Amino acid sequence: MRSLLPRPIRSALVAGSALMLLSCATPPPDAPAVLSRSSQAMGTGQLNTVRYIGEGTGYAFGQAYKAGSAWPKITIHTLTRSIDYGTATMRDEIVLSRGEPLGGGGYPLTGQQRNDQFVSGEIAWNQVGTTPPSPGPRFVTDRMHQLWITPHGVIKAAMRGGARLTAGEGGVTMVAFDWPGRFTATAYIAVDGLVRRVESTFADPVLGDTQATTLYDDYRAVSGVQFPMRVRQTIGGHPVLDLVITEVQVNPSLAMAVPESARNVAERVTSEKVAEGVWFVTGGSHNSVAIELLDRLIVVEAPLNDARTQAVFEHVKSLVPGKPIRTVVNSHQHFDHAGGLRAAVAEGATIVTQADNVPFFERAFSQESRIRPDAMARAGRGPTFLGVPSKLDIGDATRTVEVHRIVGGPHSDSFIMVYLPKERLLIEADAYTPAPPNTPPPAVANANNVNLLDNIERLKLGIERILPLHGRVVPLSELYTVTQRPVPR
Repeated sequence: MRSLLPRPIRSALVAGSALMLLSCATPPPDAPAVLSRSSQAMGTGQLNTVRYIGEGTGYAFGQAYKAGSAWPKITIHTLTRSIDYGTATMRDEIVLSRGEPLGGGGYPLTGQQRNDQFVSGEIAWNQVGTTPPSPGPRFVTDRMHQLWITPHGVIKAAMRGGARLTAGEGGVTMVAFDWPGRFTATAYIAVDGLVRRVESTFADPVLGDTQATTLYDDYRAVSGVQFPMRVRQTIGGHPVLDLVITEVQVNPSLAMAVPESARNVAERVTSEKVAEGVWFVTGGSHNSVAIELLDRLIVVEAPLNDARTQAVFEHVKSLVPGKPIRTVVNSHQHFDHAGGLRAAVAEGATIVTQADNVPFFERAFSQESRIRPDAMARAGRGPTFLGVPSKLDIGDATRTVEVHRIVGGPHSDSFIMVYLPKERLLIEADAYTPAPPNTPPPAVANANNVNLLDNIERLKLGIERILPLHGRVVPLSELYTVTQRPVPR
C-alpha cells in the first residue's frame, strides 16, 4: 500500500528510526571491557595472593634422552605454588621423583628430591634440599612467563595496558598482549568469563621463540574466586605438566624475601691451567675447557645462555690474545649445556656435537628469536655443525683432540666426551660430577658413573685426570672409588 505521507516526512521518519536502532545496538566489545568482565567473573580483582597445592605428572623441559623427542617424565608428589601478584613473586616447592629412567634433569636416579624455585621481579633463584640458595638468572624469563600466564595472572597482566582483541567465535574471546623482551600471550576467555586456555610464546636460549599452550579446566569457587582444579601444559610441542589441584588458599599471608645471594648475578669466570695450552674454566655452576691449537682455540661447552657463554669466551680470549675461537664442542643436547650455542654461532665458531644432535639443533636454530633477540639473531649468522658419529679428531699437528661418543648411558643417547691423549685428560659432563672432597662413596654406584667408566675401559683411554663440566678436577682413581671398582695397576 502506498504511503499517504509526503516524501520529506517519510524520509525524516526513516532516518529517525535508523538512529534509534543504532542507539539501541550493543557496541562491539573492546579488550578492557572483556578483561573487566572476566576479572569480575573470576574474582581476579580481589585476589592479591594465592597458594595452591597439586600433584600429577611433570616433564623435564629441555632434558630429552634422544634429541628432539619428548621431555622425560617426572612424578610430582606435591607442588605447592605461592604467588604474590603485587610484588610479582612466585615460589614453587616441588617434591618429585623420576617417572622414567632415561633423560636428564639433575634428579636422582632413585628416590625423591625436593626443589624450591623462586622468582621475584627480575631475580630468580633455586634451593635444592637444605643447600644454600643459588642465583638463577637464566630462569627469570621462564618463571616470569609462568607467573603471568596463570588464569588470574594473565588477566592482571593484560589489564596493565596494550591488550587487544584478536578474534572471537563460539562464545570464546581472545585477548592478546605483549610483555616486551620476555613473552607474548593470548588468553581464551569463555562466555562465562573464565580463562580456559592461554597460548604464549617466550624467549628460550636454545629454541628461540618457543610456544606454550596451557589449559585450565574444572573451575570451582573458593572464597569468592573461581579457580581451575586441572592444569595441563605443553612447551615446544611436548607435554610439560598435568596437574590436579587439591587445595587452594585465597589471599594467604606470604613472606618470600629475596636472599642476598640471589642478587649477585654478575657472571664470574676464573680459570686454572691444567696443562700447557689447556685451561679449566670455572666460576659458575657449569664449567668449560679451553684448548689452544696452532692458529685457533677450541672451547669445550657453551653452557646456560648468551651471558654465561660470552663471558667465558671473553675470558678465554684473554688467556691467548690474538687467537680466535673457531671450534666449540657441545657435550650433549640438554638445554643447560647447549644454552650458549647461539652465542657460539655469533662468534663464528663451528659447533661439534654428536651426529644425532645435528638435525635437532638445525631445526631449533632455524626458529626466530624476535621476542628477546639473542647473539645469533643480532649477528645475522647461521650455524655450522660438525657431527661426531663415534670418534673424531679435531686437533691439529700440535695437539690431538679426540671426541668420543659415550654409549649406553641413561642420561643422554647423544653424548660425547673429549680426550687429550698427550695430556692424559678427559673432559665430560653429567656422566660423572665429583662430590666435595672427603665425601664417602655412595652405597650404590650411580649408573651414569658406571657407564662412563665402562666407556673409558671400552675405548682403552689412558687417563690421569678428569675435567668435569660440573665440579672439580679429580684423578681417575676417584671415579673408580665411587663405582666401587679396583683401580687397575
